[in-house]
Amino acid sequence: MSQASRRARTYDPGRTWDALLAQVEHVRRAVRELTAEQWAADSGLPGWDVRTLVVHVVRQVDAVPELLAQPPLPPTAQVTGLSRWALSTAGIADRLDRDTRETAAATEDPVAALDAATARAAELRAAAVRTDLVVPHVFTAMRALDFTVTRLVELVVHSDDLSRATGVPVTLDRQALAATVRVLADALAAKAPGGSVEVRVPPYAAVQCVEGPRHTRGTPPNVVETDPLTWVRLATGRLAWSEALDAAAVSASGERADLAAYLPVMG
Repeated sequence: MSQASRRARTYDPGRTWDALLAQVEHVRRAVRELTAEQWAADSGLPGWDVRTLVVHVVRQVDAVPELLAQPPLPPTAQVTGLSRWALSTAGIADRLDRDTRETAAATEDPVAALDAATARAAELRAAAVRTDLVVPHVFTAMRALDFTVTRLVELVVHSDDLSRATGVPVTLDRQALAATVRVLADALAAKAPGGSVEVRVPPYAAVQCVEGPRHTRGTPPNVVETDPLTWVRLATGRLAWSEALDAAAVSASGERADLAAYLPVMG
């Protein structure tokens, strides 16, 4: 099957919404344990302390009710898919940084803000799981379900950021992690279309990518394999390809199995 004809992956609406609320709850439990020193710690993201990172998470949760409150667009409207979203986020990084800093400056209590955002989102299940609903978005428009999937990606990535910055373990919901791995794997396949390399992230995803001879049967000549969390870090620029290889966190066999030129897929 060619890259152009590859069918878009689908996500179960109910499971997606349940995963969103579950991951938010994991973050809420973690931030309640933070000390003043941990709140002020470097988040690992340029210029952000942990407090700013948590406010950013609040913004991701609040984005769901904000978009669902907008008048819906016609079902026939041109929409941005998940891979295009992932590949386009770097283009609005400066805007996100500015808006997050402004929100952080105006937020007195990030924990209370997260609790309130969670309560607002929890009331919207009926609308969020509709597969026919199209909402306006910074990238023209998105299906409400796809937008909810993007919140899973944001929450998983930043839950890991929070855990590494503070040392407080943040549980990753299995369904949320699975969706995040799949979105980022599909984005890699869209960024580097082809069939010469098979990227495996068991048990959640396997995609073919990179121009060259296409594998059809037997053992692929070029294979990259890693675990879900390492893949998330690679795909979002939290971990460099060379560092992952040196740490034996990723295996790469074959002359084309070097993904350094294609990572990260999401800025």
